[in-house]
Amino acid sequence: MDALSEILKVLHLTSGIFLEAEFTAPWCIDSAPGKEDLAELLPDAEHVAIFHLLADGTCHARLPDGGEALDLVAGDLLMLPHGDAHFMGSDLHLHAVPAAALVCPDAAGGGLLRIRHGGGGPRTQFICGYMACDRRLCRPLLSALPRILRVSLAADPATSWMLVALQHGAQETHAPQPGREAVMGRLAELLFVEALRCYIRQLPEDQQGWLAGLRDPYVGRALALLHARPEHAWQVDTLAGAVGLSRSALAERFSTLIGEPPMQYLAHWRLALAAQYLARTSDAVARIGERVGYESEAAFNRAFKREFGAPPAAWRKSARLARAAVGREGWGDGR
Repeated sequence: MDALSEILKVLHLTSGIFLEAEFTAPWCIDSAPGKEDLAELLPDAEHVAIFHLLADGTCHARLPDGGEALDLVAGDLLMLPHGDAHFMGSDLHLHAVPAAALVCPDAAGGGLLRIRHGGGGPRTQFICGYMACDRRLCRPLLSALPRILRVSLAADPATSWMLVALQHGAQETHAPQPGREAVMGRLAELLFVEALRCYIRQLPEDQQGWLAGLRDPYVGRALALLHARPEHAWQVDTLAGAVGLSRSALAERFSTLIGEPPMQYLAHWRLALAAQYLARTSDAVARIGERVGYESEAAFNRAFKREFGAPPAAWRKSARLARAAVGREGWGDGR
């Protein structure tokens, strides 16, 4: 199995489609969901990425702190992997209306939020979704993605089918059927993965970073092995032998593309997995340390404290108290 598949296996992604929007020119919105909106939508999420699929029309998008504006056409997917604020519109020089002020629930009771806004000119339609994940486990993936990116799905035969699927998903909300939320979540997750694959294919040949490493035949194989068997007693020489390179060649190639040596990368991944197991299971600390490749509980405690500032047992207790506090706040708000 490849490294992207291996990392997606353990991410526990929460995904869905939450908004359908129709704009008529001229229009310009500040379309970033606020922290309060995200907390209400996904109270337990550690990290939320937002995407907008342009189903019809054209528009422009940019980050509020400057940078080049992106020109979007039907079939383009705009991704905000880090949840950044962003402006979208037919004319970005117009005053940006907060999208939150325009949102209304579906009158048919389908659960999807909707926006209808603009000056009556040419129409633009969006389907918007989210992808929530554990920030620690997503670190390799998120660090390789820019703050804003455009992926053309319509131009790629491997992804054009997603346009029809997402439009079907949005229509599903007008007449909800059993399993609607599961269907919408799976569609959003498929869109996210397909967009990543398309983005990887479009990377320049001299690109560096985790996604570029996936494309490299040797580093990609090494990443897949590390993610598939993090508990294994890997050394650079055994990893190099498994992928068919010399020790020095793999170490140099891996560090150049990924930005850190193989064993340092593995150590970060092991501890990210350990944090997830501590938060989501009741397994003993020693068992979790063994599960991620530490031969002794003492070694695991030292490594975990260096990474997270507290030993595993104390970190687990504070993490559970924090999650319980979020749950109480949500209950008190009627969620």
